[in-house]
Amino acid sequence: MIQDDYLSGLNPVQREAVLATEGPVLIVAGAGSGKTRVLIYRMIHLVKGCGVNPSNILGVTFTNRAAEEMRSRIMKSLGEIADRIWIATFHSTCAQILRQEIYRLGYSRNFVIYDEEDSLSLIKRVMKEKNLDEKMLSPKWLRAKIEWLKRDMVNLDGEDFKAIGPYSDNLKMVYQAYQEQLRLANALDFNDLLLLTVNLFSFYPDVLARYQERFRYIMVDEYQDTNYIQYLLVQALARKYKNICVVGDEDQSIYRWRGANIENILNFTTDFPDAKVIKLTQNYRSVKRIIESASALISHNTRRIAKTLWTENPEGEKIRVIACADEREEAERVVETILRLQAENLRYSDCAIFYRMHAQSRVIEDELRRREIPYQIFGGLRFYERKEVKDILAYLRLLINPDDSVSLLRIINTPSRGIGPATIEQLNKISQERNISLFQALEQSLGGGYFSDRARNSLREFLELISSLRSQWLKGGSLKELAEFTIKRTGYQEELIKEGTVESEARLGNLEELINAFAEYEAKEKEPSLEGFLEKSALFQDTEKFSEKGMVTLMTLHSAKGLEFPAVFIVGLEEGVFPHIRALEEEELNPDEIEEERRLCYVGMTRARQKLFLFYSAQRMMRGQFLESAPSRFLTEIPEEHLQIEHKRKAKLIKSEKIERRKEKRPIIEAEFEDSQIEVWDSELEISWKKGVKVRHPKFGEGVVEKVEGSEDKIKLLVKFKSGDKKKLMAKHARLEIIG
Repeated sequence: MIQDDYLSGLNPVQREAVLATEGPVLIVAGAGSGKTRVLIYRMIHLVKGCGVNPSNILGVTFTNRAAEEMRSRIMKSLGEIADRIWIATFHSTCAQILRQEIYRLGYSRNFVIYDEEDSLSLIKRVMKEKNLDEKMLSPKWLRAKIEWLKRDMVNLDGEDFKAIGPYSDNLKMVYQAYQEQLRLANALDFNDLLLLTVNLFSFYPDVLARYQERFRYIMVDEYQDTNYIQYLLVQALARKYKNICVVGDEDQSIYRWRGANIENILNFTTDFPDAKVIKLTQNYRSVKRIIESASALISHNTRRIAKTLWTENPEGEKIRVIACADEREEAERVVETILRLQAENLRYSDCAIFYRMHAQSRVIEDELRRREIPYQIFGGLRFYERKEVKDILAYLRLLINPDDSVSLLRIINTPSRGIGPATIEQLNKISQERNISLFQALEQSLGGGYFSDRARNSLREFLELISSLRSQWLKGGSLKELAEFTIKRTGYQEELIKEGTVESEARLGNLEELINAFAEYEAKEKEPSLEGFLEKSALFQDTEKFSEKGMVTLMTLHSAKGLEFPAVFIVGLEEGVFPHIRALEEEELNPDEIEEERRLCYVGMTRARQKLFLFYSAQRMMRGQFLESAPSRFLTEIPEEHLQIEHKRKAKLIKSEKIERRKEKRPIIEAEFEDSQIEVWDSELEISWKKGVKVRHPKFGEGVVEKVEGSEDKIKLLVKFKSGDKKKLMAKHARLEIIG
């Protein structure tokens, strides 16, 4: 019997989704369309309206928080029997299954689960046993590759694995030894939870059959974010009864960099040809102008399920596009607008500032502090609290005050240089016995027999490093150059480049922003000094007492998914910033990167309930120098009637910067490059590109230009990197440094 009490609050399409209980169902849930309510009411309806045993229902979410919220709301309707519905994340679901069944795979049921830090520690131990130098092969890179091997079930003898290049043999050796050590420890890492469950179902059909009987009705939230191995799990469990309901929005698929595969949701009707497709398109969150603008933007993507969002909410005010001279003016305009909104009775907590990269927060943080506006960084640290920033500043503090033991201990083995806890303990002992600072103990003890030859050599190299940094400082050059020298000379930059992960790229961005901070400080101060800058940065880190008016929230666009605010500010809408430079570099080779950037912009825009502000700058500081930037193509993809351009003189600039969208994918074809073009002069970069030029890229490392094509601002380079990868890059966007 259908219970109208829980169906009465649904719109007709939501109601249809709740009542569609049998067979495969794809619920395409647009932003702000009430998908969580639909999922919850669907589970309630299965029990109340259809008489399904709660134990036969599986609900899979991506976060524990989402699972808890779902369980709590179902409990209010169903009471205690709601506890019998299995609602959990993928990892938690697999862990519970393995606790019962893992003995079949040769593990004990009391296995332990290693987190990322545990996994990294084990990888380092394996590297030590195999005599692999961490300076030559990054443990974090290995961890990321091992995660990929498991997540995508990569064949170690297949072409995908061989494409890794010269490091594939070492990766294979470490992976196999790592897995053996895990087994000996009766331990699993996070990816093993999923991988071993898939293997269990594959090797033991009777076990799979039992769980297929248990989970006759399956619901998966955020299906667009599933990766390959999660896809296999869902397919296996749903194979028998096919009562599988997935909910998601391909337009909000923004986690490709961590393995999410948009094909899973796009191909659902191929996997289940008789699937019912229900589109939730009524938005309850945002005003009409925001919804229509976001819909127009995302319509430029080709890989999507056709749909158009609509709302019964008011028209709302126009989206303000604010053109700024540079990022400093951008920050000032953001803060001025927040103060104006506050005067209109919006609270600080109603305002959120989104940016593409963590490094962009620094200038905004500076301005918020200057105007004494309380703020919080959502899902991250404030700029001067970030590890890489604190590390480089610790090196610089040591130049001024060698007796600063806190700074010394922070960086004596950062990056790793073979100075371990035992050596540091010995230094502490000498310091205490002689009543001198740690640095003095270091200087005075190298001649004695206090350390092993290896430790003594490492300590001597560290002293030489500090001496070279001090010499650079005493030369009296610019602070910006000192910061650049420190980042390179310490090996910090090289280590992050070798790490080659998304996280290390973000950390490199923060170091570039630190260089910008030094350049800005020197330009502002009459008598700039290292001491002055360090004092200023230290004061930035003082904790503040926040007012009852709450705090402005700052976050990356990736962190914004699932949230909403009355007023949203998106900064840095420029080509090379948003869309990200990486997407521009790989645009011809992989147009999917640009489409993901556009989805990210769509997610950011649809977080706004009432007011949306978009900012771009005519120039932006990169590595201490101002570089001109073009407005983002995303600004040109929003209907002009929904925009209010802040500076009328720049309206023409926005509309003249339309960038033609590429409509088809093309693989790299080396024949595209004209061998006759032996040398090409790049007038913008004042560089002569030719075959054989050695270059360094902040993400891909060192490489050699193999071929050159085009001229002026359309020069394309085919570069072969040391990893073995070949990349076709646009010279104007590629951030290549010529090294030979």
